[in-house]
Order: sequence, then structure tokens, then C-alpha cells
Amino acid sequence: MMASLGLQAADANYQVVPLPQNIALEKGAPFVLSGNTAVVVEGADEAMQRNAAFLKQFVRETTGITLAGMGKKGTTITLKLSNKVANAEGYVITVKPRAIVIEGKTPQGVFYGIQTLRKSLPVEQTATVNLPVGKIVDYPRFGYRGSMLDCARHYFSVPFIKEYIDVLALHNINTFHWHLTEDQGWRVEIKRYPKLTEIGSKRAQTVMGNNTELYDGVPYGGYYTQDEMRDIVKYAAERYITIIPEIDMPGHMLGALAAYPEYGCTGGPYKVAERWGVFDDILCAGNPKTYEFVNNILDELLDIFPSKYIHIGGDEAPRDRWKNCPRCQAEIKRLGFKGAPGTSPEAQLRIHFMNQVAQYLAQKGRSVIGWDEILEGDLDKSATVMSWRGVKGGLQAVERGLDVVMTPRDFCYLNYYQNKDRNLLLRDAELFIDKAYAYDPVPADASPALKQHVKGIQGNLWTEYVISRDLAFYQLLPRAAAIAETGWTENDKKDFASFKQRMRNLNARYKQFGWNTCQDIYKK
Repeated sequence: MMASLGLQAADANYQVVPLPQNIALEKGAPFVLSGNTAVVVEGADEAMQRNAAFLKQFVRETTGITLAGMGKKGTTITLKLSNKVANAEGYVITVKPRAIVIEGKTPQGVFYGIQTLRKSLPVEQTATVNLPVGKIVDYPRFGYRGSMLDCARHYFSVPFIKEYIDVLALHNINTFHWHLTEDQGWRVEIKRYPKLTEIGSKRAQTVMGNNTELYDGVPYGGYYTQDEMRDIVKYAAERYITIIPEIDMPGHMLGALAAYPEYGCTGGPYKVAERWGVFDDILCAGNPKTYEFVNNILDELLDIFPSKYIHIGGDEAPRDRWKNCPRCQAEIKRLGFKGAPGTSPEAQLRIHFMNQVAQYLAQKGRSVIGWDEILEGDLDKSATVMSWRGVKGGLQAVERGLDVVMTPRDFCYLNYYQNKDRNLLLRDAELFIDKAYAYDPVPADASPALKQHVKGIQGNLWTEYVISRDLAFYQLLPRAAAIAETGWTENDKKDFASFKQRMRNLNARYKQFGWNTCQDIYKK
């Protein structure tokens, strides 16, 4: 059918993003991908069968070729598990004239091999594709490769969340950090506390511009039901992506306090924030019922999200209310907190609060991860630190023997401007793609401790000013690809000129899916 339409053959190119660790081409006739190519799965593993279905889908989407396989004269792509592949996420692709074999230690590794094969194909309707013979041996540099989406400042629909997950899968990103609660809105259905969504998910209006004194006068809201979140967790898991939910505490809690004011120091009244920024009203750490409130929320969250890590924020929590709260001051006295050089008793109380949550989650078999402010005290050793204010927090965490995910804002914040164009209203800071690409979380001369404790890298998309699907993709891409290559490819193999060239093929896929992205990198 394809040949009758006059379609010609096309060539594949293994120079993809992220760049594989080793590509060894050989001389010889290429493998010809066509409608006569069959996909073979060794074993009856459900995940491997799903991988085969993904491979067929990706090839059809990209080239229009349906991998059906016809008789003994056809070629084959075999998917198999092999203990010879050392890394759990690694894979080996062997291409011969009549057969391709994609093998991995796990189905996840095989999936990444499929993604590399997918990205090597030309984005065009074609009768056949010629794939050069040879071998690709690949594995990720870091085990944690993340991307954060803030759905609390602005709510994004379930179909968009699935699209976002598709973007992550295309880039070999294995962790979706889902920021779900904020001063400006609570987005998680908690059945024990229905007012969290009845009241806390809605703000009366939203500030206009960059925190001006003007408001749009339009009510704004939205939240995810537990069934919707379970569906999203399943969708991500099928693409080997773990979702880490974030319930930010004890600060950034006005959404919760508007619904349940008894858990604040003053008792309210509170309202869901209509502006951006940091607010004085936070959870009361001197009220025992606050901990019960938090634990009950976490119990329902744990039933939805199977991730090892639960993100509990810990950032930007002013202690002014605690200084004047009788219950907080009584708790400080009971715990014997007297402060220390550079640390107030209230700061010690905050770490006590975070450690109580960490210990509760540890009883449930989970671990906490939080922003680098949680280092301001004697933090529970089971916690992992997300270093956002710079690289200093990560270094401090490593010195204390804590694991770290590096996400410094100067290199990893995708809500910043990516060029000199100021027609858009965004956060007033810049992150150009060459700078995002240049960042190395663990330089070659890093200490053994840094090499041991830095688990990976993450890009963050905050959404105070990101209000739509198109703008979200525009901010995300292609900078997420730069961060993804840092997370996957060994640093000595990275080269920005090569990356720019390889991005052209990936950009064709962005356009294919209708992902509106920044095109500056392709103009030079």
C-alpha cells in the first residue's frame, strides 16, 4: 500500500537525545524496517508485551509503517531480557541486516532501547527505513532523572498531565515530581477532609501582571480526584515513570488553612491566596492535632502513590506566627529548644516538625524528600534534599551524609525566560538553553562523597505565570531535553554543538504532537 503511494525509503540516525553512551557502526547492508517487519517478544512478561505494543505505536506514529510481519521473508525486531546487561535501566541494541535485538536487564531498560530506536527514525511517511548495522550500548549516568510540574498555582487537566508524562518518557526521564498543594490552591482530593477541595481548591480571583494591585475578578479552581490520580499513576508506571507527590508543609498551606483554620496559629479566618509569594500563615507546629491532620492526609496519599519518596516541601515557611503563638512557644519550651548560632528556636521547631513527618512516613516504609531549607537543623538521616537555591545546599547535604537531587534554579528552573523576548509575562529571571545544558551536577574532580550522594538532576516548571498547555510546552521544551541529556549521558560525551544538531530530529517530533516549543536553538 505504501509503495503504491510512491513513498520512498528513508534513513535512520542513531544520534539522538539523550545521546547513547556508545554507538558502534559496522559496514554492511542495513536493516530494512517495513510492513514486513515483525516484533517478537521473548517470554510472556506483561511489561514486555506492553513494550512491544509501544514499539509498534511509535513506529506507526513516526513513519506510518505498521509492523505486521508477513511470512518467513520478513525481518524481525526482538525484545528480550538479559542478565548480561549490567545497569537496571541500561540496554543493548544489536542491528543486523535481517534482525534487530533490543535487550535489557529489565523491561524498563528495553523501553529506553525502544525510545532510542524510535527517535532514530525520520519523522515522515515512508515505505521503508534503512537502519545502519552495528551496536548501541547504553545506560543512564544518574538513577534519578526528574521533572517537576506545579499544578497548584495553575491547574492542568488530566489529558495534559498524560501528555506531560509522554514528554518525559520521550526524554528517558524516570521521575515526575507533582507539586499539588499551595497557598493558591489545594489540588488533591482527601476524603477525610472534603473541605480541602470544596474550599481550598478555589481562589476568588487571581492577581494580574507581576503581583500588581489589579485582579481579574474571576474565580479559579480545580483538583484531581483520587480515581484520576490513580489513573495517572498507572499511566506513568506503564512508561516506567515514578510519580512523587508533593504536599508542601508547614508553609505554603493557605489552601488547607482556608478550609480548616483550626490548624493555623491564629485560627483565621484565612483565604486561598490570590497573589504570588510567601505568606506568614503556616501550619501550627505546637498543636498536636496538626500532626494528626498531616498524617491522615498522608495516609490517603500513600494509598494512591506507591513511590518510595514523598515530597513534603519545607521551603519558605516564615516563623513569625510561631513566635507569637502560645502553643508553639510551649512546644519549644517542652522540647528544650534554645536556638544556636544562626538558628532560632523556631527554626529548630520547624525541623522537629519535618522530622516528625519523616518518622511517620518511615513507619509506612516511605522516605521524605524536601527543598534545601530542611537542612536548617538536625535533619532526620533518612531524608533526601532537593537543592534549589543553588548548589550550596547540595554540598551541605553531602557533607552531612544525606542524598541529594540537584535542581539549582540558575540551571534548572524552566519558568524563567529562555531568550531576550519580554513579550510574555514570566518570572523575571533568565535561563538560556546553553546554560541549562552546561550544568554538571558532579564534576570530574568531585569528592567521593559527592559522587556517592548526588542521585540525579531535575528540571522544575513553576506556573505562577504559566497558564496554558501551549505556554507550558514552550517553557519546557527544548530545555527539558538539555537537562535530560545531563541526567542520562556521561559528561565527557556531551557537546552543545552536537546537541543542537541532534535536537532537529527531536524537534520534528515535538511538532508532530503539537507541542508548541521555543525555536531559538534551531535558528543558528
